[in-house]
Amino acid sequence: MSGVCVAVVQLCSSAEVNASLRHLDDVLSDLKPGDVDAVFLPENFAALAATNPRAIGDAETYGAGEIKAFVAGKAKGLGTYIFAGTLPLTQRPGGQPVPEHRVRAASLVFSPMGEIIARYDKQHLFDAEVKDELGRYQESATFEAGDAITVVNTTFGQVGLSVCYDIRYPEMYTEMTQQGAQILAVPSAFTRVTGAAHFGTLVRARAIENACFVIAACQSGGHDSGRETYGHSQIVSPWGEVMACLPEGPGIVTQQLDFNFLDQVRLQLPAWRRL
Repeated sequence: MSGVCVAVVQLCSSAEVNASLRHLDDVLSDLKPGDVDAVFLPENFAALAATNPRAIGDAETYGAGEIKAFVAGKAKGLGTYIFAGTLPLTQRPGGQPVPEHRVRAASLVFSPMGEIIARYDKQHLFDAEVKDELGRYQESATFEAGDAITVVNTTFGQVGLSVCYDIRYPEMYTEMTQQGAQILAVPSAFTRVTGAAHFGTLVRARAIENACFVIAACQSGGHDSGRETYGHSQIVSPWGEVMACLPEGPGIVTQQLDFNFLDQVRLQLPAWRRL
């Protein structure tokens, strides 16, 4: 397939699942079946800074799983792939339980039939001091890091999966590209401070280095946890051009991706092969 239409969703998610899913449902109401080939959701789309992620994770892993059921229904209803940011899970991909008091930040991919076809668990956890309202972030207190690269095959191309802080580790993206990735997904919830300083540069750098499209769906605004996120959901071309961007607030941006252009860039500048 030479071209594909993608939608990038920007949210201001709550710490509470029901409120977050209502918010997502409202934003997605602008899409109709057949509008796009794939929808990309941000990190923590169903609960940002939840007070009890373990309970959410248990429900999604072992119970009915209202988050997974919601996304599966949307994928099937819209007839599109959905790259579902992250949600907490209490089981590793191989079936082993995550140690008590922790969860995995899992990025799931749903097919147009509503089936889960891929999973990636965030590898690089955000432990940092930031000059903002919260001051210190320590994801490792709540999350267990993943340890596997994931590149998923779709009807329109190969997509490498990553999450937010991963983008600061370029070797991971090199490996995904070597495994065939043409699109790099980076669902994010960058802080306003670190986002303003680094986010755009990092996204463009990963696109240029790997001659890939980079799709970054983001959280944006002031959240009920007190956290401020940067927004600027964007789609960047293999040449490093920002093709579409939503600076602030909830919403959707769509963009056609031309894979013939990707092939041309890779032919002209083969540095992405890392030979």
